[in-house]
Amino acid sequence: MKPSILIIYTGGTIGMKQDPETLALVPFNFENILDEVPELKKFGYRLDTYSFDPVIDSSDMHPSFWIDLANLINKQYDNYDGFVVLHGTDTMAFSASALSFMLKNLEKPVVFTGSQLPIGMLRTDGKENFISSIEIAAARRPDGHPFVPEVCVFFDSQLFRGNRCIKINAENFTAFESPNYPALAQAGIHIKFNESVIHYPEHWGRKLKIHTEIDTNVAILKLFPGITPQYIDAVLNTDGVRAVILETFGAGNAPMSEMFLSRVKKCVDRGVVVVNVTQCAMGSVDMSAYANGVALKNIGVISGYDITTESALVKLFCFLGCYNDIETIKNRIMTNIRGEFSKND
Repeated sequence: MKPSILIIYTGGTIGMKQDPETLALVPFNFENILDEVPELKKFGYRLDTYSFDPVIDSSDMHPSFWIDLANLINKQYDNYDGFVVLHGTDTMAFSASALSFMLKNLEKPVVFTGSQLPIGMLRTDGKENFISSIEIAAARRPDGHPFVPEVCVFFDSQLFRGNRCIKINAENFTAFESPNYPALAQAGIHIKFNESVIHYPEHWGRKLKIHTEIDTNVAILKLFPGITPQYIDAVLNTDGVRAVILETFGAGNAPMSEMFLSRVKKCVDRGVVVVNVTQCAMGSVDMSAYANGVALKNIGVISGYDITTESALVKLFCFLGCYNDIETIKNRIMTNIRGEFSKND
């Protein structure tokens, strides 16, 4: 039986083509995708398309859109072997991270991809990203199960776990990287799957469940030399805030001053979840390594280990939406749910 793939177009550069009269970039009709990328016919797959209406620039991405996407995949889950989500690059890491937490018991590939140049341009990276993503979504192991039953991102010959990748370049085709976790696959002459780092379910045949309760009352406090008390107060005392991502230096370090620590402690004491995430693209928070980190741990700040800011943010959105009890939320945030961090203590 030939594989069936649902192609979901949300918006973004990959789905644009140049209007011959105005020369402006406009979305093309994805019902005619085989005319735009005739190479897809050689697969022999059943390829169906769904376009959001209206499509959106990824800079306008909003959690309500993730809910719509999760509901769509849930509705079509039994009808397809895999899903390819075409998405703008600017917030792709946020969306892929979000879907990884929102789709529970996932046993099929959900591959996000996009491009730096529109698919209709001569030098586009869109065709390669698109074609390889479809092949990955359709790929099966000898036992018949998918090679990659995860939410992932494919870009420039590399397949990454969705909640581990970040956008690193706005100009080159190598737009994404996964600094703290190996690539799930590499596409060269052949697609080579790194099965030892792909998450496979212990038992197949589980029913997909979706979590669509989201609470966005999260703030991000990025530390920098010379940070003022007024700025710290403005972030930590944001009306309605339930969680704060503290973007710290190095291995999770922050100022030792009374001015800073007392403010963070007051925030924790009033029931706000404060998560320590390093500003470094590579490496992990270790709040036992230096006195500065120990000081944060002692006042109730919890470690984000080597999670990305994008992943930490949407993980908080999801679990704040699911739970009210502060200790339950902390425990869930510090638990590796979808392979989003490597715990080191």
